[in-house]
Amino acid sequence: MKNPYLIGEIGINHNGSLENAKKLILLAKQCNLDAVKFQKRDLEVCIKEDQKNKLRETPWGTLTYLAYKKKIEFGLREYQAIDKYCKKLKIDWFASAWDLNSLKFLKKFRLKYNKIASAMLSNTEFLTAVAKQKKKTFISTGASDMKQISKATRIFKKYKCPFIVMHSVSIYPANESSLNLNFIKKLKKKYGNEKVGYSGHESTVLPSIIAASMGVVAIERHITLDRAMWGSDQSASLAKPGIIALSDGCKKVHNILGDGKKKYLKEENKKISTMIYWK
Repeated sequence: MKNPYLIGEIGINHNGSLENAKKLILLAKQCNLDAVKFQKRDLEVCIKEDQKNKLRETPWGTLTYLAYKKKIEFGLREYQAIDKYCKKLKIDWFASAWDLNSLKFLKKFRLKYNKIASAMLSNTEFLTAVAKQKKKTFISTGASDMKQISKATRIFKKYKCPFIVMHSVSIYPANESSLNLNFIKKLKKKYGNEKVGYSGHESTVLPSIIAASMGVVAIERHITLDRAMWGSDQSASLAKPGIIALSDGCKKVHNILGDGKKKYLKEENKKISTMIYWK
């Protein structure tokens, strides 16, 4: 068993601050995560018309939903800075595009991976555009059934695009009793051991450790500077103590599990020899 590839989902937890984004990237690096991930949207496309003018209380006062989203959406300048900073720290970064314009935007950075958010799983046109890039893609599967997952992955198979199916439950935060980690076994049976990962939205670490013990090849968790910060995803995220526990735990799992072969260790022999009084 290999260590899982650990992804710190920054998403929109930076609250529109490049300084916060850099702090989160540094935190991920210091905690030995392998990558950080963001989200990219063309807001005029992604926000439904009946939602754009709804009012919302924000740290910037009462704003329309569209105006609020514009406050926290990064553009070219911010992503250029993120790209430069991640290269400096030698940590991978990529982003989940939520529309075709954003997918095109991200091509500027020659990223190693793509990501399909659970909400995009039924967007056949978008899935096809991603699959045509033939770039390894993490596919989240929250709020879907096996039929939908199979339909989506058939597109990636058609275009010979490598993918990893990420078991996920789209509740923020999710109760541990809702996680159904045994579904990972079904995904592994269908897609093989090297094509299954886990994307968690719970506020605890243990489920990710369990997923690692089940042999997932990638684990994605939202990360934050402070779980009490303003924002929709903060409470479903891990702060520094949780990120450290995630990284340390997941990277110890394969050593703890071993190879499954019974061994008679010399340390055991030394101890047991002091207890055997018969010949």
